[in-house]
Amino acid sequence: MNDRPAPSRGDFRHFMVIPTRWMDNDVYGHVNNVTYYSYFDTAVNRHLIEAGGLDMHRDSAFGVVAETGCRFFSELTFPDIVDAGMRVTRLGNSSVTYEIGLFRGDSDEPAALGRFVHVWVDRETRRPVPVPDKIRRALEPLVVET
Repeated sequence: MNDRPAPSRGDFRHFMVIPTRWMDNDVYGHVNNVTYYSYFDTAVNRHLIEAGGLDMHRDSAFGVVAETGCRFFSELTFPDIVDAGMRVTRLGNSSVTYEIGLFRGDSDEPAALGRFVHVWVDRETRRPVPVPDKIRRALEPLVVET
């Protein structure tokens, strides 16, 4: 991740609601940093299942996480409701780079910005394969120029 300004809510193509949970807070009274990564993973995989028809138990290919990152801007706390905005900044042959903005309520500025890279692999060989067509079709509307 770099020093470029954080994108705003309008820069994201798809949103889903993720409610914080009591157990997400740490002893400092805010959502623990590792939990943000769970939110990123939830946003990406829920979209792949709902829009792309991913069957993680039967499909011949699936995405493995090759890289993640997070820039924190402000705290999230329980009982915040998080709007997870998602966009695709790179849709390659066998890899996808997502950015996920976590927005508190209707805020225009993200509390955090995540970067999440999937490499699609064959279930048996675990070798890279092209992004499956049904997944590519679900991701193409989320592609943005950055």
